[in-house]
Amino acid sequence: MKGKIIILSAPSGTGKSTIINRLMQDPGLRLGFSISATSRSPRGEEKHGKDYFFLTEDEFQSKVDNGEFVEWEEVYAGTRYGTLESEVRRVTESGHNLIMDVDVKGAINIKKRFGDEALSIFVMPPSLGALESRLRGRGTDTPETISRRLAKAEYEMSFAKEFDTVVVNDALDAAVKEVASEIRRFAF
Repeated sequence: MKGKIIILSAPSGTGKSTIINRLMQDPGLRLGFSISATSRSPRGEEKHGKDYFFLTEDEFQSKVDNGEFVEWEEVYAGTRYGTLESEVRRVTESGHNLIMDVDVKGAINIKKRFGDEALSIFVMPPSLGALESRLRGRGTDTPETISRRLAKAEYEMSFAKEFDTVVVNDALDAAVKEVASEIRRFAF
């Protein structure tokens, strides 16, 4: 049986990656993870082929030109992210439900492309103030980068109504349970 597509999107710092990591530990959800491609350099301990496919700008453009992406966006000036069609096929054809961690525009485009085969979930921070605290707490970004991410978050939150469902992450355990429940309703 072919797996379904679950799309999670959220502003940076909302807890989306943490939620996905927790969901991946639930064997009953039969989740497989889509590894995104990016034109940016690895951060910290990130590994090619595990966290992202790190591509040069030329490699990324070649894949765009060859139609190898189901979606891609220039998320920040000079930094592109995308989902390779080969990743979608790899997971869904194995019978697993594909969980995708993508930006808002990518999520909307994937939902349009796959329609009823995909469930789109927007993870909302409890407030912009809470999001700012989370971003500062990471200790990985400059104040300028945090300001840029907050402005982008406010913009991204305006698209929440275009998703199938919205989950507010003000308590991690509750948010994980709610997302898992939405996946079960959709995929099984």
